[in-house]
Amino acid sequence: MDRDELAAWLRLALTPGVGNGAARRLLAAFGLPQNLFTASQAALQACATPAQARALGTVPPTLDALVETTWQWLNGAASGQPARQIVTLGDPAYPPGLLATEDPPLMLYLMGPPRFLSQSALWTTERCVAIVGSRNPTAQGADHARQFARALRSAHLCIVSGLALGVDAAAHEGALDGGASNEAGDLPATIAVVGTGLDRVYPRKNLDLAHRIAQNGVLVSEYPLGTPPLAGNFPKRNRIIAGLSQGTLVVEAALASGSLITARLAAEQGREVFAIPGSIHAPQSRGCHALIRQGAKLVESAQDVLEELRLAPPGVPLAASTAEALSLESDEEESTGEHAALLQALGFDPTGLDALVARTGMGAASLQVALLELELEGQVARLPGGLFQRMGRA
Repeated sequence: MDRDELAAWLRLALTPGVGNGAARRLLAAFGLPQNLFTASQAALQACATPAQARALGTVPPTLDALVETTWQWLNGAASGQPARQIVTLGDPAYPPGLLATEDPPLMLYLMGPPRFLSQSALWTTERCVAIVGSRNPTAQGADHARQFARALRSAHLCIVSGLALGVDAAAHEGALDGGASNEAGDLPATIAVVGTGLDRVYPRKNLDLAHRIAQNGVLVSEYPLGTPPLAGNFPKRNRIIAGLSQGTLVVEAALASGSLITARLAAEQGREVFAIPGSIHAPQSRGCHALIRQGAKLVESAQDVLEELRLAPPGVPLAASTAEALSLESDEEESTGEHAALLQALGFDPTGLDALVARTGMGAASLQVALLELELEGQVARLPGGLFQRMGRA
């Protein structure tokens, strides 16, 4: 893409009143965006409203500055830094999974290692799974996201999520822990679809994580550089998360949740939707339970996801892959050791100290010591409100 072509695409994206749908109609009629800005008003009004045609004839006042900033960004990566790229609608490198969606973005800004950005294997939707969920998950929910992502990554899949706090961040971390690349197609460990320009990181708490993803995965945005974290952008980017993935796994979600938007979009696109069940008492489980009632696949392990999608490492039968790469501990295994009875009494619902005293017959002081030991071992999590929750395995 040369500078003039970049300027034309940015001008189209900045033109007020011309959304993605209108822009696609115009591009279908005129071809490249450069042709739009030399066409007559009469020609433009054949496939746009008079107001849109007039807007296309006016140069946005911020265009020159944005073109300069974007051009410098594209060409400003130092040696050894992540590469930067822009893919436009109609480009052969545009993700085919997104082309099949109802509202594909006009432009995609990408950042990641050159070996990922220079190959079409990046957009192998059949080997991408989205993992999304609550920004305020339980300790068990965050652990599930991390472990499912790690296990699916070990089966040579790419994990797609949105770089938000909570489940998204845990999923990206699990994918990065599961391996930086694989031999079959060298898919990135994870793809993060963000709701800001790629020159910003939101939330700031995930700055280090974003840097890790840029080294071993890919950051994706449809928004121009400098775009701040506007509330409306985040639900909109969910369609990209769903469109890049063969299936979407919801780990924890409240009934009013952006994760349910992603799941709905995935279902509308004909992609699989999975949900992890949880406690009937936990607000974070109600969204997953609603999805299951609506037809989402209930999953208890990463193996369930692979079997439903018929995915396995290339050249390895599914049964062998799940036995070898997905050898995770099961929640159904009997607990052993000196605290087995306490873990059995705790169950998997958040439980208070008084209830545990009644269930176990232990004194409060002894129980606190035992719970602390289990917490240090990673088998129990301490929740707000003086509650404790047993940590299971994906």
